Amino acid sequence: MKLALIGFGQAGGKIADQFVKYDTENQLGIVEEIVAVNSARADLQGLESIPEDRRILIGSDEVKGHGVGADNQKGQRIAESDLDEMMNKVNDVPVHKVDAFLVVAGLGGGTGSGGAPVLARELRRRYTEPVYGLGLLPAENEGGIYSMNAGRSLKTFVDQVDSLLLFDNDEWRESGESVSEGYDMINEEIIKRFSILFAAGVADNSSQVAESVVDASEIINTLECGGIASIGYASEEVEISSGLLDRFRSDDNGGLDTTGSEDTNRITSLGRQAVLGRLTLSCDVGTAKKALVIVSGPPEKLNRKGIEKARQWVEEETGTMEVRGGDYPVDDERVSVCVLLSGVTDSQRVKKMQEIGIEAKHNIEELSEQSPEELADLVKDDDDELDSLF
Repeated sequence: MKLALIGFGQAGGKIADQFVKYDTENQLGIVEEIVAVNSARADLQGLESIPEDRRILIGSDEVKGHGVGADNQKGQRIAESDLDEMMNKVNDVPVHKVDAFLVVAGLGGGTGSGGAPVLARELRRRYTEPVYGLGLLPAENEGGIYSMNAGRSLKTFVDQVDSLLLFDNDEWRESGESVSEGYDMINEEIIKRFSILFAAGVADNSSQVAESVVDASEIINTLECGGIASIGYASEEVEISSGLLDRFRSDDNGGLDTTGSEDTNRITSLGRQAVLGRLTLSCDVGTAKKALVIVSGPPEKLNRKGIEKARQWVEEETGTMEVRGGDYPVDDERVSVCVLLSGVTDSQRVKKMQEIGIEAKHNIEELSEQSPEELADLVKDDDDELDSLF
């Protein structure tokens, strides 16, 4: 799938920057165009793989390039004020070459959580291509203000995109890690999962031939039910044989080989691990409206029977009949299974985070009565209650 990738805010910009680097180094061809948006000049200057002419500083008149801190209402306000400037840059994108827009943002801070939904709304208004969001949920220990921001931004963001893919930082931080180490690892996991998903839908001139092709339309169809999406992933190192013709042994029906029991069992097992292990967002998989199973790896280790069995298992586990499956052959020493669960409607993590956000909002309001000079910018009197997503 060819993407117009937009990194919004500090976290969104870093993810987009690393995504471009990974895409270029591995010659995947996912990122057709890239834009980074931020209210902090230093964050934009720290990007390494995004060209300077594709970086947009917003809110200069109000925050002078110093960012908005954790004030996502200010982030929303400056995004609305500078919307034309952002769209002028986005309008340079050759839309006929892209399959979708992907807006990436951290939902706990100020610029991304407040501004990303504003830009997504305008993209959907102007273009016919789908607009997806990739939102990073803050860890609980980051503080109530970040959960409050995420709770507010989640409801707005999910309403303004065709599908919101979520990655929960709280689920992936390991104990004992430094903040820097933790986020570096998290970013690697994000890139790994989403690169497999979107690379599978990129048409190229590779000599590798997929048994069951996954193209951009399969991904779009899976995500078209809207709402929240989560991704599961599992991989295993394999021993590569020298004979690529093993994959093309004829079966009794005259088709491609489906008798490789070891390969079949591996793919089926990895499919289970992907769904039952750590998802990008912990959720009840039985509430998914649609799903997509992508098996990647060396072509001689992929077979139709394994892909179909993995797809059938996901169908049984989710209870939905709309489960697509296919393979993505690559020159690698690992077989990987990526499972996209779309339209999930039950995530205790999202519910809990919204409750924390509501409680934090009320606590801050009480404190602001005692010291308004310190907290006036954190909470506005006309805030709406955070609505439940489910």
